[in-house]
Amino acid sequence: MKKVLLVIVICLLGIFTQSYAQTAAVAPVRAFGINSSTDAVTQMAYLELIKLNRYQVLDYFDMQEVGTNLEYDSCFGQKCLVNYGRDLEVDFLISGSVDGLGNKIIINLKLVDVKNGVISKTKSAEFDNQHGEIQRMIGIVMQEMHDIAPDPELKKSLTFQNEVITSDNIGQVKNSGPRMGIAYAVGSVNEFMQRDEDQGGLGMAPITTLIGYQVEKQYVGTENFSALGELIVNVSGLEQGKFVPSLSLLNGFRFGKRNWEFAFGPTFSFSKKSYGFFDTDNRLGKGNQYYRTNDVDLGKYPDRQLQDWGYAENMHLDSRGATYFSTRWLMAFGRTFQSGALNIPMNIYYSATKDGGFIGTSIGFNIMKKTKKIN
Repeated sequence: MKKVLLVIVICLLGIFTQSYAQTAAVAPVRAFGINSSTDAVTQMAYLELIKLNRYQVLDYFDMQEVGTNLEYDSCFGQKCLVNYGRDLEVDFLISGSVDGLGNKIIINLKLVDVKNGVISKTKSAEFDNQHGEIQRMIGIVMQEMHDIAPDPELKKSLTFQNEVITSDNIGQVKNSGPRMGIAYAVGSVNEFMQRDEDQGGLGMAPITTLIGYQVEKQYVGTENFSALGELIVNVSGLEQGKFVPSLSLLNGFRFGKRNWEFAFGPTFSFSKKSYGFFDTDNRLGKGNQYYRTNDVDLGKYPDRQLQDWGYAENMHLDSRGATYFSTRWLMAFGRTFQSGALNIPMNIYYSATKDGGFIGTSIGFNIMKKTKKIN
């Protein structure tokens, strides 16, 4: 029994000694598209091969003793590697490449059986674009090529994550984002804004600033054309102590590589109005003022019919009046300027009723950062 055990131990020692007695060297490992040179990644591969404790590994100085070493500096093919290994008098030769492609690093290694003149093993792996961890990546590939399981957490942290394919949203510029601008009132709105407050006006300049937010959704899109639905919430008059909200629903078109835009649709808001007239002939003795009909005792005037005076009693804007739901028609034209992921939409617009409205300009910004998943 003791003899049997002794024979087994001797055989195991012989196998281990024979395995470890095998020699190996590292031929040039080509580097492309990364921040490290071929010499640097070759040295990394040499260090990781030593860590396997599988071979007697020739170092740089051993390999320099080969007189024909210079001709093997660009040796990557099988025939050349076999000849190089025979000149080095090693059993195995490691070679391969480390390539940076886009957002990943690809490592290919091959193990050349010099004696038999064949490539006995190859291993390839894709890693995340982490240039500072190239030696660890080489180590993982080296271990797997020799059937050694690498550290799972380390491999997981370095392996390239094959994400779901995303679309570049061709023909789509998402301009959802904040808006700000300035507008000038025209027509009856101009008069209402400048009218004194005691006459139902706002007593403010006919220029106002706007601040708001736009949400848009593309419902048709090609490379050079997009059809859009847009929702814009605005507040104006804050700089003059007023709060005038509005909501616009627009249908827009964006076309051309320069992102020219055109949009139109209704604007909804609330306004205060009353029935009244303007005393354009100064019949009431206070100049050209606005009067609400119910506030004037026309009975004391001998010519008390408004139509006899040539006046028309109509609905007018009046801050003292009742609140009504109102609409305006908005048309806008502009262009979106782009700088990388930053979009800067600039527009001029006209928002009007039959008697007046606003003409103005607006500017906004947003960052294009979302991609669209493809199933």
